Amino acid sequence: MDGYLSRPTWRSHTRAIWAIAVKDCLSYVRYPMNAIFGVVQPVIWLTPVFFLGKTFASGGSNAGFAAVSGTSDYMAFIVLGAVLSNYVSAVFWGMGFGMKDEMNAGTLENNWMAPIPRWLYLIGRTLSSMVLTTVTSASLLVVTRLFFGVQITGDVLAAFTAIVPMLVALYGFGFAFGAVVLLMRDANTLVDVASFVVSMFSGSSFPVQVLPRFLLPFSLALPLTYGYDAVRGHLLGTHTLLPISDETLILVLFMVVMVPLGYGIFKRIDRKCRVEGTLWMH
Repeated sequence: MDGYLSRPTWRSHTRAIWAIAVKDCLSYVRYPMNAIFGVVQPVIWLTPVFFLGKTFASGGSNAGFAAVSGTSDYMAFIVLGAVLSNYVSAVFWGMGFGMKDEMNAGTLENNWMAPIPRWLYLIGRTLSSMVLTTVTSASLLVVTRLFFGVQITGDVLAAFTAIVPMLVALYGFGFAFGAVVLLMRDANTLVDVASFVVSMFSGSSFPVQVLPRFLLPFSLALPLTYGYDAVRGHLLGTHTLLPISDETLILVLFMVVMVPLGYGIFKRIDRKCRVEGTLWMH
């Protein structure tokens, strides 16, 4: 057995990722109310938005919103942004939060001693989050269709040409954020602020075209902006900032650059923490 573990292969890596993901899923289902609130909580904050939109609607449609976004279905626009944001959070913040949980439990050092690459452990932590996010997001779409009449009827397969490079690129951000957690150990405030800023300026809840001119360049500099924009263009037929093919190319370039860059940062900080012996601290 020792000889087998000392020879890493794609099969052993796959088994390790699977074991990590299953462990996290088992921890999650031990608290079933988490799954319930994962669906109920978004519906709670979407309900006031739904009725507020009804207040501004005229003749059953929102002409002002349609003129800016290209669709009068503001609820579909917002719900789709919420679903994408769930996936962004699962990858972007999942790695760092997973490491922070291990620090608090005092198990990070032991896990770091396992004969598997660090990146594989981090990906395993996000795999369970992705599966659980898919379940809760599908439930959210069903609930919002029943209560708010939300219908997304665009080309789902075409939308994946934007979703896949965006999520893969976010693994690069996730690696970099994991490095920040190793370095700072308590990055909750940073996460809260960064999550809000990135979500707001990437247009998860509204068209970025309505931002003041002096803020719009910052929004256009975020690759996530083009991810949200392209997916909505495919699924809702909205006006896009650029041709969808150009936005997809931006996301692919973002993926090619960010993954090795983020992992390079993580490797450097991880080595620094191991040399200084600070992995056990939290």
